Amino acid sequence: MRWAETVTFGGTGRDRAAALRTRPGAAAAALAHPEARVLPLWRGKTVIAGEGRDRLGLLPAGHAALAAAAEPPAFIGLGGGAGGEAPVFAADLAGWEPAGVDAAAAAAFFDPTEQGHPLMPPDHRFAELRGVMTRLSPREAELAATAKALLGWHATHRFCARCGAASAPAAAGWQRACPACGASHFPRTDPVVIMLVTRANAVLLGRSRAWPEGMYSLLAGFIEPGETIEAAVRREVAEETGVAVGAVRYLASQPWPYPASLMIGCAAEALGEAITADPEELEDALWLTREAMVDVLAGSHARVRPPRRGAIARFLIEAWLSDRLD
Repeated sequence: MRWAETVTFGGTGRDRAAALRTRPGAAAAALAHPEARVLPLWRGKTVIAGEGRDRLGLLPAGHAALAAAAEPPAFIGLGGGAGGEAPVFAADLAGWEPAGVDAAAAAAFFDPTEQGHPLMPPDHRFAELRGVMTRLSPREAELAATAKALLGWHATHRFCARCGAASAPAAAGWQRACPACGASHFPRTDPVVIMLVTRANAVLLGRSRAWPEGMYSLLAGFIEPGETIEAAVRREVAEETGVAVGAVRYLASQPWPYPASLMIGCAAEALGEAITADPEELEDALWLTREAMVDVLAGSHARVRPPRRGAIARFLIEAWLSDRLD
């Protein structure tokens, strides 16, 4: 396995068992399997279990807490149990309304609060995946990312894009079918380029106004229709900072379920250093040397805080510092 595939949420080779999604009765049989497990989500949060919050809170398929699910569980493949072959599903407990939810925290860039369901074990808590993703095993991190992205798509695509009628889950949760016009709709993934832009001994970082104080990261942006990866890298860097980019090459990718992006990490060579930040896109942009970036990751830089552990931006920066990009 290349170093690029070790990124958080990266592929672990688990069996998604896509053939079972449309085979008549297969998903129902998988859900009835004695070792089948269901990962509950609530408002985008994932159930995390254990004293160290280091494993998923997978529940038996017949658990009482799952009665609050608005739609049937979605089949996300095999990968549960000690042997990694048990069927795993995901369910959105949209019908559960806990008391005492902090509305301000829920609306923040990152919600640090956790919620416990009265029917689940005490160590099972709904938590923001970004806060615990690096504690999970690679297999469980991939399961969680798949569940969050898939259920997030269902939550925002309940009506047919062709005729406007209410749609229903199909193909074990991997489609939505419209009973009015017969259209089928499929989960979407939005491609995003994220760029390690370097010049000599420095890397280009930017900061969004909505981020926590001091947080900087690599530049990133959505790929537009009819655009190549390389063209998107050059356009986004130029639009956000005014920096022209020459050579571009692919490094690594990461599925990022916020809500359903595929982060395409690239190395880009800047042709100049002058920055003209677009105030509509960035609050600030700057160059940092390798030595300064080491201080940032160590938490000792006076101004800049690094990207979160587990994010591909952090992954690429650490690889650059250790000369592991190739």
